[in-house]
Amino acid sequence: MIILKTKEEMLKMRKAGAILSACHKEIAKMIRPGITTLAINDFAEKFITDHGAEQVTKGFKGYPFATCASVNDVIAHGFPNTEPLQEGDIVKMDIVCRYDGWCADTCQTYAVGNLSPQAARLVQVTRECLELAIPQAVVGNRIGDVVHVIQQHAERAGYSIVRDLVAHGIGRSMHEEPSFPHAGKPGRGFRLQEGMVFTIEPMVNAGKLEMFIDFDGWTARTVDGSLSAQFEHTVAITKDGPWVLTE
Repeated sequence: MIILKTKEEMLKMRKAGAILSACHKEIAKMIRPGITTLAINDFAEKFITDHGAEQVTKGFKGYPFATCASVNDVIAHGFPNTEPLQEGDIVKMDIVCRYDGWCADTCQTYAVGNLSPQAARLVQVTRECLELAIPQAVVGNRIGDVVHVIQQHAERAGYSIVRDLVAHGIGRSMHEEPSFPHAGKPGRGFRLQEGMVFTIEPMVNAGKLEMFIDFDGWTARTVDGSLSAQFEHTVAITKDGPWVLTE
């Protein structure tokens, strides 16, 4: 069942989203060759706590960290670790927090030093996929209208869209209905209603769309070792248009 949110509830989710946005701005200052994703994770966890919120992912179905840190060919759900980031890496930091009972979820892909032209283009196209999708998230459209522009933009650039990991509704819980992949046809799927809140989080691979799960049971990697990028926002559907709660 899709749980519709009131404006007041969206405002509470926006407070959680504002904490995540501020956290990402600080992380952007930290990203450099030599820093570890575990150090970034520890900073983010403390930042969230210091701002009166709680992290959500650590302990979720046994996941051991407050963030997901996914480097290069890792699509999502990577474990933060003590391996220093290298010049030219791309790292996806996905963070969820709960404030006053309400959740928000967002991910940014960061460049570590100077990227190769190929990596820089992948990151830019992935960012554009999210930017193009958000304006489609309006009352009366179908979810196919939102995800089709993602798929179309990525595939025109020669990339592929991950299907096995999906976007999701969010509210008091990190994961609510609906869930949906970032590919589809216009006019298909559920119709968007005022009060819906869900993530839009395209995962774009430079190579094949297929993935596999690593030995840890969480880390999702591209099957061919190609780079993967992701950007994510929590978006509310309002009568006045989409409201991004995590920027």
